[in-house]
Amino acid sequence: MNQPCPLPRPRVGAHLLTLFCCCLFARAALAADGPTAVVEKLHGTLLTMMKDAATLGREGRVQTVAPVLERTFDFQTIGRVVTGRHWKGFAADTRERFVTTFAGLSAATYADNFDGYAGEIFTTLSEEVKKNAALVKTQIVKSDGKAVSLNYVLNQRDGKWRIVNVIADGVSDLALKRSEYGAVIAKEGIDALIAKLNAKIASYAAART
Repeated sequence: MNQPCPLPRPRVGAHLLTLFCCCLFARAALAADGPTAVVEKLHGTLLTMMKDAATLGREGRVQTVAPVLERTFDFQTIGRVVTGRHWKGFAADTRERFVTTFAGLSAATYADNFDGYAGEIFTTLSEEVKKNAALVKTQIVKSDGKAVSLNYVLNQRDGKWRIVNVIADGVSDLALKRSEYGAVIAKEGIDALIAKLNAKIASYAAART
C-alpha cells in the first residue's frame, strides 16, 4: 500500500526573511520621498553647484538650483506665511506674482551664496517627524572645521514633503522675512514689495558673473 507523500513543512525562516525584506523595501521607498531625502536632494545640488561654480557662472548656477528649489520648497505656503494677515486680501494673480518673484529671489540668493567650493561638507544629523510636520537637523562643515547649523522645517502637503523654513545657527529665515515683508506691505503695499524683490534679483545679476 502506497504511503501518502508527506507535505513539505513550511519554511518559517524563509517566510520571515521574505517578510523582513518586504518591510525593508517599503521603508526604503518611504524614505526615498521622506523629509531627509528632500533636504539631501537640495544639499546635493548645492554641493554640485559649488564645485562647478566657475564653469556654470552666475546664470548657470541659477538655472541649476531653481528647478530643485521648486521641487524641494513649498513656496505657496512660504508666501502665505511671510505676508501674514495681508495674504487673504491679495487677488489670485497677485499671490502668483509674489510667489513667482519670491522663488526667483531664492534661486538668485542661493546662486550668490554658494558660488565656490573650499572643501565644505553637508552632514545630516537627525530627523524628527510629527504627523505632517518634520524637522531635519543638518550642518555644513567648512574646511577649517567650523560647523554651521542648518535645520529645515518641512510640511507634508498632498502627500509630498516640502521645506517651509530654514533655520541657520538658530535664526529663522521665515521669521525674518515675515517681519521685513509685513512692514513693507503695511507701509507701501504688495506691489512695492514685489518691486523691491525684483530689484534685489537684478542687483545679484549685476554684481556677480
